[in-house]
Amino acid sequence: MTALPVGAAAAAAYRAAQALPQIGQAAGQVVGGFGAALGRALEQAVDVGRSADVASTRALAGEGSVTDVVLAVSRAELTLQTAVAVRDRVVAAYQEIARMPI
Repeated sequence: MTALPVGAAAAAAYRAAQALPQIGQAAGQVVGGFGAALGRALEQAVDVGRSADVASTRALAGEGSVTDVVLAVSRAELTLQTAVAVRDRVVAAYQEIARMPI
């Protein structure tokens, strides 16, 4: 697996942060909330997987390069690993809250 260069990872993190909901100026409330941000992240993860499928299909048809396939599949793998890590953290947080005395 090829890791993203530090500059590319920082740029990706910046773009992801820009996509998060912003705090309203007058109301002082978060627009969208955590659920909306999580939903957008899941949609983006599915889109990355689909783009990897498209790149693989193009390469099999002789229209794409192997480099594009490797990059797309690596991106999809990194996205899946991130989604699994976030899921594990959410489950661990839920379990910790469930263990709290009432």
